[in-house]
Amino acid sequence: MDKSHNLQAAVQHLHLARSLADTLQAVANGVVAHLGYRLACVNLVRPDGDLVVAALAGNPAAEALITGRVGSRESWERRLSMGERWGDLRFIPHTEGWVLDDDDVPQWHTDGPAPRFEDEWHPSDRLFAPMYYPSASGAPSGELVGVISVDWPLTRRRPRPDERRNLEEFALQAAIAITNTRLRANMQRALVRMEREHKTLRASEESFRQAFEYAPNGMAIAMMGGDQHGRIHRTNDALCRLLDRPAAVLRRYAFSDLVHPEDIGTLLSTSAEGGYAEVRLGRRDGTYLWVSLCSSVVADASDGPRLLLTHIEDIDERKRRELDLAHRASHDALTGLPNSAELHARIDVRLCPLREQKLDTVVPGGFDGPHLDDTDPAQTQHDHVWAPGGDNPRGLAVLFFALRDFKALNTHFGYETGDRVLIEVARRLRHAVRDGDTVARYGGDEFVVLAPELSPADAQTAAESLQSQIHLPVLLTDQTVRMHAGVGIAWAQCGKAPANILRAAREYAS
Repeated sequence: MDKSHNLQAAVQHLHLARSLADTLQAVANGVVAHLGYRLACVNLVRPDGDLVVAALAGNPAAEALITGRVGSRESWERRLSMGERWGDLRFIPHTEGWVLDDDDVPQWHTDGPAPRFEDEWHPSDRLFAPMYYPSASGAPSGELVGVISVDWPLTRRRPRPDERRNLEEFALQAAIAITNTRLRANMQRALVRMEREHKTLRASEESFRQAFEYAPNGMAIAMMGGDQHGRIHRTNDALCRLLDRPAAVLRRYAFSDLVHPEDIGTLLSTSAEGGYAEVRLGRRDGTYLWVSLCSSVVADASDGPRLLLTHIEDIDERKRRELDLAHRASHDALTGLPNSAELHARIDVRLCPLREQKLDTVVPGGFDGPHLDDTDPAQTQHDHVWAPGGDNPRGLAVLFFALRDFKALNTHFGYETGDRVLIEVARRLRHAVRDGDTVARYGGDEFVVLAPELSPADAQTAAESLQSQIHLPVLLTDQTVRMHAGVGIAWAQCGKAPANILRAAREYAS
């Protein structure tokens, strides 16, 4: 989970950079700060095909020595055809890399002891992550944007498969970020050039039309003010293709008519006077596509109406990958259930941190929660969660299930069988709970169900029912096994930390 979080953080920093120089440095910094290497160098393909050292992180001396130096495309192609192929990565061990020491690619040699065991990193080992811009299908198009060189793994070992996948995924995201930054810069230069021409020569309508119509990304002009505010006035072919709608149809709409209902607030908060927003726009087939809207206010003429010029960029692939990274960080890879961190977050979001001693207040007739301070806005604006009792017959139940003898099962049948049993237990729990309940994998052989609005009797019944599902035989390829589980019930309530609530439930289950 930590590595997924690190990769997600590195990718997010890429797309926050606004200039090409910032993006390139964010690539180098992301490798060093989040992916486990002490040194990273970004080699960018120039228009003539050669590669220039454009950014470096991790060593100021190396940065001063080789930044700005150029290596020929031929020498780089030689590197990318040597060594071991790790997916899109290229690893050249020191036993082969010595033949590259004297070519024209800028190099920095690190110092260190010789390896003591087989997979220990050697100071002269080389690892390259080519940055290919993906095609529409998601496969590399063959267009090389640049190469990331890395050195000095923090583990002092050659990267494991999951670390390699993270570096490969980051290189793909870096290629997307660099290419998109270049496209934005080209469009901004075109708009600045048009504005300068308009001020000095009252730029011709034809030059604007060509820049608008033939822009590689979507472009639109919307009305501002009056009863036509927000109405799309003009679009280019790229936007029509992106949304699969003819220009005549698009002119019937405003962007607020096309945006996903969940994104309308984001659109309205950024479009009044121009700005940047990432929203989903509806296509003709009813699907939604993630796009970025970069808008600026312009005047049609000296005394004419104010218009909103909007640049629309397809970011669907990037957002899909970001959402996938976020899901991987919050869900168990084996069962697909929310993991322990996500479970803590889902409990925590329901509760407020009232002082623990207030929860011990008891009134005649049973427990009805602590006495609240009506002057505290954090308390009066929150729908408090209490354990059942008194006038509060229902609460947020935490049902904890600990599988019995699971380690013995792994020992006797093997870890693959153990994984299949865990997957089956997760499936049964997921199908047996109510809509709105949460099923999470808390530990290796522990599961938790978070169930709101249950009375103590309901919670006991639900726990026994779910326990019986776990006890049913599990049919494997050539044998049948039965699992048993201890169950504990605790109640989530305001003023209690999620960790303490779960600890109490686990103690009852043990």
